[in-house]
Amino acid sequence: MDIENSKAQMRKGVLELCILSILNEGEHYPTEILEQMKKAELLVVEGTIYPLLTRLKNDGLLNYRWVESTGGPPRKYFTLTADGKKFLKQLRDAWREMNEAISKIVENNS
Repeated sequence: MDIENSKAQMRKGVLELCILSILNEGEHYPTEILEQMKKAELLVVEGTIYPLLTRLKNDGLLNYRWVESTGGPPRKYFTLTADGKKFLKQLRDAWREMNEAISKIVENNS
């Protein structure tokens, strides 16, 4: 069994929570989101984040605005909507519950 594949699947499962948490700090464009994930050692590629941002926007959790750039094409800056903030709270609560449950299993069976 390939541990890298398992790690990749775990990362995919928490990307929404991470993206929404980063955007809860304020407005960001995708490269900034990727940089914050990289600093946290959660490596994600652009091809993964853009479809997820689009889905979150289509679900009414994000808004965006275009900002002209001095050194290239315009940038799309994302922010959380009110529904996005509510959903983030629900995700954080679910994360805490799941983390506690998994910790009990892992710690009791190691």
